[in-house]
Amino acid sequence: MQKKITSPFNDKTIEGLKAGDQVLISGVMYVGRDAAHKRLVEALNKGDKMPFDVKGQVIYYMGPSPTKPGNVIGSAGPTTSGRMDAYTPRMLEAGLKGMVGKGLRTKDVKDAIKKYKAVYLASVGGAAALIAKRIVKSEIIAYEELGPEALLRIEVKDFPAIVINDMYGGDLYEEGKAKYRKQMS
Repeated sequence: MQKKITSPFNDKTIEGLKAGDQVLISGVMYVGRDAAHKRLVEALNKGDKMPFDVKGQVIYYMGPSPTKPGNVIGSAGPTTSGRMDAYTPRMLEAGLKGMVGKGLRTKDVKDAIKKYKAVYLASVGGAAALIAKRIVKSEIIAYEELGPEALLRIEVKDFPAIVINDMYGGDLYEEGKAKYRKQMS
């Protein structure tokens, strides 16, 4: 069963999510990759104005893809989340509540997820064209000069994802490996 949730997230939403939950996200998300994260964290550390209020927000680590005429966005598949790991604890400290991408997160990120009550979700790699259909609006809000690394604000309807790391320390990837080891012994 899929849980329908709305972004931005609040503590109640985060508290209700466990590793392995399938969700459909509707609402606002931001798209940012490593170049944008570097600038966001620099702004946070200097006390500069942020391009958006990070509190409660969800960032989607989306691979770049040009938008075809008549479409809201190009293909919208996830990119490797580990590239943002150096910046993620600071973003979570500032109030970020969710991240969507693919791949493993470091121990520092998983510890920060628990400390700041957040969640890491995975989106399905290889389904970029289908995911793009869940994005109903897209606009560049900062760092346009970064081209495909620009910071976007997107609106999504029933965006599919799976909870990988929850605020309780749950880790779907580790649970899957443990289950496999148990079945193989």
